[in-house]
Amino acid sequence: MSTEVAVTEHDIVAAATGRPHIELTTEAAQIRELRAAIEGNQLPDLYVTSGEVVHLERVSGDISTPLGLPDPPPLPYAPSVLTSAGLASLLARHAYAFQVRTRTRKGKNGESDETIEQEIETVPSNRVLAAVLAGRYWPGVRPLHGIVGSPVLRPDGTLLQTAGYDAKTGLFFAPKVELPWVPAEPKLLEVAEAQKFLCETLLGGFPWVAPADRANYLGLLVSNILRPYVRTLTPFGLITATTQASGKTILSEGIGLLYGQRVLPWPETESELRKAITSALGEAASVLVFDNLREGTVIDSPNLALLLTTPEWSDRRLGTNTTVQIANDRLWLGTGNNLRLGGDIATRTVLVRLDPKMPHPEERTGFAIPHLDLWVKDPANQRTVLRHLLVLVMDWIASGAPRAEHVMRQFTPWARAVGGFLAHHNIDGFLANVDEVRAMDDEDNEWEVFLGQWHRKFESKPKTAAQIRASADIDIDNHGRPHDPWEGCFLADERGGVPSAKSLGRTLRGQVGRFHGPYVLRRGEDPHRKIATWSVGCPDGP
Repeated sequence: MSTEVAVTEHDIVAAATGRPHIELTTEAAQIRELRAAIEGNQLPDLYVTSGEVVHLERVSGDISTPLGLPDPPPLPYAPSVLTSAGLASLLARHAYAFQVRTRTRKGKNGESDETIEQEIETVPSNRVLAAVLAGRYWPGVRPLHGIVGSPVLRPDGTLLQTAGYDAKTGLFFAPKVELPWVPAEPKLLEVAEAQKFLCETLLGGFPWVAPADRANYLGLLVSNILRPYVRTLTPFGLITATTQASGKTILSEGIGLLYGQRVLPWPETESELRKAITSALGEAASVLVFDNLREGTVIDSPNLALLLTTPEWSDRRLGTNTTVQIANDRLWLGTGNNLRLGGDIATRTVLVRLDPKMPHPEERTGFAIPHLDLWVKDPANQRTVLRHLLVLVMDWIASGAPRAEHVMRQFTPWARAVGGFLAHHNIDGFLANVDEVRAMDDEDNEWEVFLGQWHRKFESKPKTAAQIRASADIDIDNHGRPHDPWEGCFLADERGGVPSAKSLGRTLRGQVGRFHGPYVLRRGEDPHRKIATWSVGCPDGP
C-alpha cells in the first residue's frame, strides 16, 4: 500500500525560492516547527557543539590587515552560540515565517460579509525562540569540533584540504591562504626542496643555541597539522632568548600567522589568567601566544599547568553564572627574554632558545630571506611555508608515519609522532635539551640545593622539622663573626627569612616522595613522641 504526501502551495514556493516557509500558529506548534527546521538543516550554517547550537559565519574585515590597523580576525570564520536574537535574524534572512490573519469585510447593498485571509511575515516571540533553543539534543544537526585555518591530517591519514565542513572529522576548514592541491605521495624532488627551504632558507639564519632548538621549533610548527591525526594534547611552546631583537616574535608569528593566532598579554594573577584562557578559547584562533613576557619572568601557574594537560577546559561563562566547557584543541606559546619555569610547567614545556651573542642583534645581515619580520606577514609567503610543510607531512604519511621512542609525560603520543616525522626527514635534536628545561625550574633548583645540603649535614638520619629549623640558626664564631651553617642553602619563606618549624613542616609535607635532582624527601614518625620525622635519600650517591 502506498502513502501519498500532499504537496502544499508553500512547499512549491519553498522549493522554488530555497527559503523554507514556516507557518506560525500556536506557540507549541511554533516550537515544533522551528526545531524541525533546525534539525532538518533548513537554516544555513548551523552546527552543534557540546549540546549547543552554534552559528558559523564569516568575520568582516580583511584578514591581511596592513600594519598599523587594528588586529585582523585570526580566521575568516567564527562560531557563536545561537541566541534568540540570532535565530530571529536567521529566520528573517533565510526563511519565510508568517502568520495567517483573517478579517471580515462587510458586504454592501445586501451582499454577504467576506472573510479575507492574509499572510503577514513575522518572527516568533522571544519566549518561543528561547524555548526552541532550550534543548541539548539535536539529532540531524552536524557536529562542529573546531575550525582550522590550514589543511590538517584526518585520523585515517588523509589530508583535509577542501574548504568548508568536513563530515569525517567535524572540522570546518576556513583557509587562511589558498593552496594548490598537495598529493598523497609527493615526488622526491618536492621533498628535497621542502627540506632545504624550511631548514636552511627559512630557519638557517636564526641564532639557535643548539640543534635541539631548531628541531623543537619545527615540531611546534607542524603540530597543528598533525593534531587531528595524533589526537592528543600538545605541550607549551616556550621561545626565549638572551636579549631583545633575537627573532622570538618572528618565530611565534611564523606559527601563529600560518594557522590563525591571537596574541595575549601575560596576566598578573591566576584569576586574570583563567579569564584570559576562557575568553581566548571562545575565539576562532588555532594558536594562542603570550607574547613578550617581562624579562626574567618565572612562568609558574597552576591554571596553565592544568590547561596544558586537560582536553576540555571548564569555567564560568564570562558575565554569567553558567559553566562553559570548551575543547582545548589549541597550540599555546610564550615568548620573552631569559624566561624561567616553576611548578609543574617544566615537564609540560618544549623549549626553543636563541642567543645571538652580540650586543645589537637587530644589526645582523646575510639572511637568506631579507626583512623576515615583514616576509612572514605576507599571505603569499605563508602559502609557501605551508605548502613545503604539507609536502613533508604527506611524505612521512606515505612512508608509514614512523614513530620515535620519545617519552614526555602526558604528551608521549605527540612526542613520538613529531619525533618520528623529524627523524624521517633527518632533522636531529628533537627534545634533546630536556636537561636545560629542568635547569630553568628555579623552584626545583632551590629544592635540590636545599636537600643536597641537608643530606651532606645529616645523611639519611631522620630529623624533626624543629631540629632542622634549629640547625639553621646563625652561629657566632670565636672572632665574633656570624656563620651560616647552611651556607645560604636553607629554604626561605615568603618574606625571604627562615620559616618557623611549623611552617617548615607544612612545606615539607608537600614534597614527600618527589625527586629534586638525585635527592628525595621521605617522611617517617618518631614512635615515642608520635611526631613526624624527615630524612633525605640519595639513591644516586652515598
